[in-house]
Amino acid sequence: MNPRKSARIVGVLFIVASAAPISTIFFLGFLGGAVSGEPIPDFLVTVSANEMQVIIGMLIELIWALAVVGIPVVLFPIMKKHDEALALGFFSLRFIEGICTVIHSILLLSLLTLSQEFVNAGVPDASYYLTVGTLLLAARDWAFMIGSGLVWSLSALFLNYILYRSKLVPRWLSGWGLIGGLLSFSVYLLQFFGVKTTDYLFAPIAFQEMVFAVWLIVKGFDSFAITESAQRVSE
Repeated sequence: MNPRKSARIVGVLFIVASAAPISTIFFLGFLGGAVSGEPIPDFLVTVSANEMQVIIGMLIELIWALAVVGIPVVLFPIMKKHDEALALGFFSLRFIEGICTVIHSILLLSLLTLSQEFVNAGVPDASYYLTVGTLLLAARDWAFMIGSGLVWSLSALFLNYILYRSKLVPRWLSGWGLIGGLLSFSVYLLQFFGVKTTDYLFAPIAFQEMVFAVWLIVKGFDSFAITESAQRVSE
């Protein structure tokens, strides 16, 4: 595929992968969470009553997963010419992130089924259903923190390190990504040890990815760096 076309596709996929999880808030914001926060009272009844919102949210999450996997698929042929080992590492990390996102969606459907069983049971043993429901919410949060947290942050470090060395994009942009990825990775890692930090530390990588996406759509990869890598491969 032409590098210019590849750059545009990757730029669009980055935007989709960033916009999709944000848009799910409009459909799934009522869920709360067992890791990031307590679920809302009567959340099983609420989930059952909002079946359509849950299904739409799940479909958006699947689009998110496809975008996440599509990014390394398109980027790998370009990146491997500069560092095949790191390019393969980036590919693997984003693939793992995509799997975690699918698991995230499956757990959501499982929660919907549980909520419907809870409502249909009439006057069930609420403690049993609430315990299972809370565990499903917790599993969703952990899948997110591992896949879209630690793994995603690590993949950003791999990607921006290759970009910085290869000069496929300006070094100020890839350097920004390295700093943002390191901050994001540190924040998610600390959360596993119960250390809470400010959400503002996610801002650098969030803004960098959007600037990076727009850069790829408008400017593409540096043509000189592409030519130089092609010559190096042919030698």
